[in-house]
Amino acid sequence: MTVPAQRSGSDAPARMLVLWCPDWPAVAAAAVGGVAADLPVGVFHSNRVVACNAVARRSGVRRGMRRRDAQSNCPELAVFPADDGRDARLFEAVARAVEGLVVGVEVVRPGLVAVPVDGAAGYFGGEHALVERLLDEVAAAAGVECQVGVSEGLFAATLAARCGEFVAPGRAADFLAPLPVTELDQPGADRAELVDLLRRLGLKTLGAFAALPERDVANRFGAAGLLAHRLARGRSERPPLRRRPAPELTLAEEFDPVVERVDVAAFLAKGLATRFCAGLARHGLACTRLGIYAVTEEGEHLGRAWRCAEPLTPAGVADRVRWQFEGWLRAAPGERPTSGVVRLRLEPEEVVEGRSLQLDLWRNGGSDEDDERAARAFVRVQGLLGPEGVLTPVLDGGRDPAGRVRLVPWGDPRERTTPLDAPWPGRLPSPSPATVLARPVPAQVFDDGGRAVGITARDQLTAPPRRLTIAGGAGREVVGWAGPWPLTGDRRRPGPRRARLQLVLAGEGDEPPEAVLVHCAGTENPVWTVEGVYD
Repeated sequence: MTVPAQRSGSDAPARMLVLWCPDWPAVAAAAVGGVAADLPVGVFHSNRVVACNAVARRSGVRRGMRRRDAQSNCPELAVFPADDGRDARLFEAVARAVEGLVVGVEVVRPGLVAVPVDGAAGYFGGEHALVERLLDEVAAAAGVECQVGVSEGLFAATLAARCGEFVAPGRAADFLAPLPVTELDQPGADRAELVDLLRRLGLKTLGAFAALPERDVANRFGAAGLLAHRLARGRSERPPLRRRPAPELTLAEEFDPVVERVDVAAFLAKGLATRFCAGLARHGLACTRLGIYAVTEEGEHLGRAWRCAEPLTPAGVADRVRWQFEGWLRAAPGERPTSGVVRLRLEPEEVVEGRSLQLDLWRNGGSDEDDERAARAFVRVQGLLGPEGVLTPVLDGGRDPAGRVRLVPWGDPRERTTPLDAPWPGRLPSPSPATVLARPVPAQVFDDGGRAVGITARDQLTAPPRRLTIAGGAGREVVGWAGPWPLTGDRRRPGPRRARLQLVLAGEGDEPPEAVLVHCAGTENPVWTVEGVYD
């Protein structure tokens, strides 16, 4: 199918140059870990590959692969955890090298930087001459290889950078048309469900999607689909009539004492981001291009602009502030500031109508005014007590009831570190105890003859339990029990047999029966503890 060339006009996006460092998380991890460039490197999150270098791919490692499968394909794979701060810190050298030649540098994400091309191309004698200078400058200053693409709009220029293309002016739609529709699901865009739906409808290429009438796209796919449709057509991400940010939307903060550590900056960024987005929300606006500017104690001025494909949420603003401080405060000697930051300014350099996007951005996933007030209160408590002052639970996978619940500070990413759907041999079956004790309480379990009950080599009880004493207190009659559930893995290592057991205790007086979860270790001299209580 032939897609007509894009006509110039107010809807035509500005011509952009995108510089892309392939596999940047793997490159940054290898640099920090001292791994040679010719060795395979993989970056993992939640036990899955999120990035790898070309050497690892040649050995069969792919994104999304489980760690054990990746290491099975490539036993010499160097394994590193995902670290956004590390990626941003090292990418600051690349952004600084680009900024030395071209003004208006915008960091899209660590590994990807965009600049307006028109003015700089005229100064250096054309786009090709500008690209050659940029490649040489980045290689000399940062020591990394990169690819460059030029086209109208950030989306088309990013895809052009992946294949090193210079798309002719007005031909962005032609360049995009044969590309697969999966290209819409760029990092941070969260369009996986939309892409899957388009594929099931038979729309396999961007050109096929772009050929649909805009009205039909809006009716069928909503605001998210309409934005993706504009990208597929080679148009600007949003309608060009953007409002000029009012001066009062800029948020400035002074620090006393000065900020000299990244963890302090990350904590302060959470509160600033909430206030910044709340100020925009009161005007019905959302920020798509964030300027982060700082002044040090010695009067040094620092600044960087971050562009985002989607309007920034408070968490997105906080992440970019943290990443930028990583780049500033942990830069190489001679490039980092000589003193701490005393003033920070967050400036919404580009905004869009927040309500027209039909996105719930302002309450971290909630929809009530009470949620917003509660979030502000939590941030206030953290300001008084520290980040650990407000903790929220996250359910993880695992065998241990206590280990399955992880507490994370309010505002930190609530991501699972282990999958819930893994087999987890030896995991306690449902229901889980309503109360899991932070410190298990010592106990003793006896049979009818008053002898201690233990676990045999075949993971069975030595005798039916009849009485339980907790912390040396009075014994309570056991009227029912279930289990035992052995903790697997004991056969591969020395030590006593271990298992869990559910006991139903007779009520005291008029009280109803009570169920508890107990743990046993050993056969001849068993050690019992109470780990949880059931409602």
